Amino acid sequence: MTDTLTYPDVVSLAVPFFIAAILFELIWIRSTGKGGRYETRDAITSLIMGAGNVASGILLGFIAWGFFMVLWEITPLDLGTSWWVVLICFVLDDLRYYWVHRFGHRVRWVWASHVNHHSSQHYNLTTALRQTWTYTFTFMMIVRAPLILVGFHPAMVLFCGGLNLIYQFWIHTEAITKMPRWFEAIMNTPSHHRVHHGRNPRYLDCNYAGVFIIWDKIFGTFVPEQDHDKVDYGLVHNLGTFNPLRVAFHEWVAIFKDMSRKGLTLRERLLYAVAPPGWSHDGKRINAEKMKANHLKRHPEDAGTPGFR
Repeated sequence: MTDTLTYPDVVSLAVPFFIAAILFELIWIRSTGKGGRYETRDAITSLIMGAGNVASGILLGFIAWGFFMVLWEITPLDLGTSWWVVLICFVLDDLRYYWVHRFGHRVRWVWASHVNHHSSQHYNLTTALRQTWTYTFTFMMIVRAPLILVGFHPAMVLFCGGLNLIYQFWIHTEAITKMPRWFEAIMNTPSHHRVHHGRNPRYLDCNYAGVFIIWDKIFGTFVPEQDHDKVDYGLVHNLGTFNPLRVAFHEWVAIFKDMSRKGLTLRERLLYAVAPPGWSHDGKRINAEKMKANHLKRHPEDAGTPGFR
């Protein structure tokens, strides 16, 4: 088996491109008045969150890598390093990303890590860098286990994951409206991902794709951007702060406060961690399903339209 295999750190290599693209987008918006908006404090918070993500990866990355190498040692399979193996690994890792991302919106424990990415009320390329500091503690590394057990080397899997993240950078923009129809049909695009960042009832919990939007179409979570329903970015309950520490940890704090409430059963304490965001033991909190239902009460004409099927 191939024990020592290395690939370039493509995310680090892409940093100059990220910076250049952000500057170009900013100049474009300032010169044309189109394509979104930048707010200095918001952009700085996103950049700090991105730097914190890099730091957490350096400090905690050995945990996931050690887990993956244990799996690599016990699997008898090795698919090698041919270009077609890398291509298959990239596609399957994108399917892995779809499910991790979906868990991130439907399991509160995972949402506690992912929520910071949705905390900006703006949508520009700096939003792509607003990444988690606490991914390791979600234990979602386990979703990559099947890829390694069937014979993809851990270094290859992480390399494909890096390519996936680089692809997702450019779709965090309002400066691009629509791509060609064939591209929109197969690939994740700015239009599709704008929807994912919406707090509108129509747009809640959809378009989880990383690279290929076909996963959402296969699993019934695709909602196209609607011209008559402009995306409202942010969280259902926006934070109202640019403090990176609060952005990074507020939902973890909220989970532990909920789980430590007096008078709860063990099951209720557990559900505060693993049920979808918005779940409460007394049913008084509002979740995505309730928001959609409340919207349809006010706008019954939307029943059966995208996002309300």
